[in-house]
Amino acid sequence: MPHLIQTALLIIFPALVIVAAMRDAVSFTIPNWISIALAAAFLPAALALGAGPAQIGLALLIGLGTLIAGMGMFAVGWIGGGDAKLFAAAGLWMGLTALLPYVLVTALAGGGLAVTLLVLRSGWLQPLTVRAPGWMGRLATPGENVPYGIAIAAGALAAFPESLLATLFRGLS
Repeated sequence: MPHLIQTALLIIFPALVIVAAMRDAVSFTIPNWISIALAAAFLPAALALGAGPAQIGLALLIGLGTLIAGMGMFAVGWIGGGDAKLFAAAGLWMGLTALLPYVLVTALAGGGLAVTLLVLRSGWLQPLTVRAPGWMGRLATPGENVPYGIAIAAGALAAFPESLLATLFRGLS
């Protein structure tokens, strides 16, 4: 398969997780089409990069595991439904080698996001957000939701270089 097509298929992942993070930051929602597109693009990308049946099967199991974990986090109110779907769709692309970094960086980024929002939502920073765009004002509103898609995207992008498909891509070069 031409290298350009393989590159294009691989770029889908970072592009979509960045779009998801941006959408979550400005609207507190992650549209379903993003998670669906991530999940749907995995198999063509995996096949184009030469992933074998065992590697694809393991990736599907990891995707299922991250879906179950995301559903659990949603059930206890830690994250929203869009976050759970994004967590699973990104998990599908990770493979075994990038799974732990993905989960750890996502958790650390989530903690950093929470602290940042606590500071932003504190009373002493409120005057600075008056002239900010509407979405920034909403981020700064005390009691508002946390756009955890930002943390998921940070974890996914940090772990992506060690993911199954990125590793296969480097092997082709």
